[in-house]
Amino acid sequence: MKKINYYSFFLALLIILFPGCSSTRESRDVLYQTSTFNALLAGVFNGNITYNELKKYGDFGIGTFDSLDGEMIAMDGKFYQIKADGFAYAVDDEMKTPFALVTFFQTDNLVVLDKPMELKQIEEYLDNLLPTKNIILGIKIKGVFSYIKTRSVPRQNKPYPPIAEVIKTQPVFEFHNVKGTMVGFRVPEYMNGINVTGYHLHFISEDGRKGGHVLEYTVKNAKAEIDYTHKLYLVLPENREFYKMD
Repeated sequence: MKKINYYSFFLALLIILFPGCSSTRESRDVLYQTSTFNALLAGVFNGNITYNELKKYGDFGIGTFDSLDGEMIAMDGKFYQIKADGFAYAVDDEMKTPFALVTFFQTDNLVVLDKPMELKQIEEYLDNLLPTKNIILGIKIKGVFSYIKTRSVPRQNKPYPPIAEVIKTQPVFEFHNVKGTMVGFRVPEYMNGINVTGYHLHFISEDGRKGGHVLEYTVKNAKAEIDYTHKLYLVLPENREFYKMD
């Protein structure tokens, strides 16, 4: 009589009972993106997905809010809204976003930044360490910043202007010797228009009170974590605003 391989039998039973479990690990290495950056540039500011739904696809990321009401930053499952006053607020699940990028962050590479470096120096330094520039990279830089300059955007009213007009009056904030975390992505050049190419980072202070879209910074002492992301899940808006936009 043939002996039963109980391990194989038990594994097969798990797959039958829980068909999603075999792909759970694989599905976490995906960047989920709603809408395109070109649409946002053109003024498609109506939210198309709730944050409650967005959280199903990631615990880490950046984006904005309905009517372009501030900057979003997500880290360790906590979502923040940096409003035009420069302060951070908790995000309600029913709030919506017209453009956001999220993933389940998993560190593939850790880099120590133990000497003062400015934005361009760090980008070049990290680029030289990358195995390739042709995939999407999740970036988390946590530590002490001797200087950081951020901005946010105020809520817009219809008819929505293009972003080029919005940023002319955007409030800008400067912080000195502040602890916090920069969160974002490095996107390949061939994705221009679909996303912001190069490095795109948002900042949140350690106390969770202030931040914004990063414009300039100087690292004093920090660690950079990199998540190699090989898959993109792009969802386009289902609304008249997007359908009619040139």
